[in-house]
Amino acid sequence: MGPSPVWARATQPLAPAPTTGPGASGKNHLLFVCCRTQVMHSYSSEFKGTEVCSEVPEDIQNKLAVVSEDDFHYSSNSTYRTASSSLRADQEALLEKLLDHPPPGLQRPKDRFSGTYIIFFSLGIGGLLPWNFFVTAKEYWIFKLHNCSIPATREKPEDSDILNYFESYLAVASTVPSVLCLMANFLLVNRVPIHVRVLASLVVMLAIFVVMTVLVKVDTSSWTHGFFAVIIICMVILSGASTIFNSSVLGMTGSFPMRNSQALISGGGMGGTISAVASLVDLAVSSDVTDSALAFFLTADVFLSLCIGLYLLLPRLEYARYYMKPVWPAHVFSDEEQPPQDCPNAPLVAPRSSDSPTPPLRPILKKTASLGFCVIYLFFITSLVFPAISANIESLNKGSGSLWTTKFFVPLTTFLLYNFADLCGRQITAWIQVPGPRSQVLPGLALLRTCLVPLLVLCNYQPRVHLQTVVFQSDIYPVVFTSLLGLSNGYLSTLPLIYGPKIVPRELAEATGVVMSFYLYLGLVLGSAFSTLLVHLI
Repeated sequence: MGPSPVWARATQPLAPAPTTGPGASGKNHLLFVCCRTQVMHSYSSEFKGTEVCSEVPEDIQNKLAVVSEDDFHYSSNSTYRTASSSLRADQEALLEKLLDHPPPGLQRPKDRFSGTYIIFFSLGIGGLLPWNFFVTAKEYWIFKLHNCSIPATREKPEDSDILNYFESYLAVASTVPSVLCLMANFLLVNRVPIHVRVLASLVVMLAIFVVMTVLVKVDTSSWTHGFFAVIIICMVILSGASTIFNSSVLGMTGSFPMRNSQALISGGGMGGTISAVASLVDLAVSSDVTDSALAFFLTADVFLSLCIGLYLLLPRLEYARYYMKPVWPAHVFSDEEQPPQDCPNAPLVAPRSSDSPTPPLRPILKKTASLGFCVIYLFFITSLVFPAISANIESLNKGSGSLWTTKFFVPLTTFLLYNFADLCGRQITAWIQVPGPRSQVLPGLALLRTCLVPLLVLCNYQPRVHLQTVVFQSDIYPVVFTSLLGLSNGYLSTLPLIYGPKIVPRELAEATGVVMSFYLYLGLVLGSAFSTLLVHLI
């Protein structure tokens, strides 16, 4: 448990701010910094005296800025400063200095043995690994929908409408509920407690996989259309629950230091890597698709159960409890409504119920516009070429008949290599966070990834109808380009995702995490839609 805030009157009042000149409004407003809750609060009064936190170092007390009412605008949840404030950078620098080096009486607990980091990393794996396993079992679904009364081999079944368009049905069943659940989750941020949303989504995901595990050994040959309906319904529910889980936990990490957001996102990359490795091992050693599916689903059952236990453990860690404490929205006092003076230890940020249970969307969109563009464009480029283009790049030596150039080339050079490079890119952000959230270099780097599209298209993509030229006549080129695609996606996408909840007031961090997740899904949807057009052009 973190120490309680201690407030006292400053022995020396600050010098009054000028009441004339640019930006002067005739009234002065004092910016208070609350060490414990890390929120900012202002109230209007004639400048006669000052109250500050007694634990604030004297050099920071002497530099706390007096700002004009013109530098603020208001929402139902909190007070926001506008970008026009000339003192904004200095104020933020002072606030960061105070929060990064809290006084001895307000020291934050340490993450002992990196327990919180490990839990968030595991939750990141649990958020994507089950969904990846569901999609990876493609041959199992084809076998069950064809005729599961015949031997479970890997031979391709006869064509049918369901089998021909199965992946398209699965994509729709995954994308549409994800977008709808993101919108619903944003509306539920202030209505349903986060622990309810997280635990409920985990339980729902576990229930879906228990059902799928039971059905593995059930003969569905007499009701394939009914089984297909069960698959689609399960995918709809699974995608919705997974989206609510991932966006809620990402929003929750916004109240923690950035390394915890990075752990969650890196865990998602590890989930993709584990799935790719499992698929490769299955391809190498397994000949029965039902046994492979059973192994996939049982692994998902165990890991989802583990995630439920880890999430229940999280509030028991002192470090996690410190950052999971609720944050009251900041309140702006008017001239007639002065802060309470009867209690010298009363906090200056007074709790109040917001006028609307829905978080204000406009200030979040305004704050995260640049980062949102980066996320959307990064995932647009990635989903434009992966896996639609990269999975169809064949080895130039395919005619040799070796296992490397035929059976294992695409699983290794496309799926495993991309996921591993993506994981490495995400993990690098644990030590390096460059460029910063307001840098124009980040959007520039996102745009620079566009050059990867023609580079992959000009590899040995097959079949080719309109564009016959293959420029890169070596198998090393798709390996290098796929590595760059994964590494750049992992690093550049993690930065804006962890920056987003940090550039808004803390009470809006969770809602901002949901918005950042919406940017991600929007990029994926746009990229997937345009990938079909790109394939037809080739």
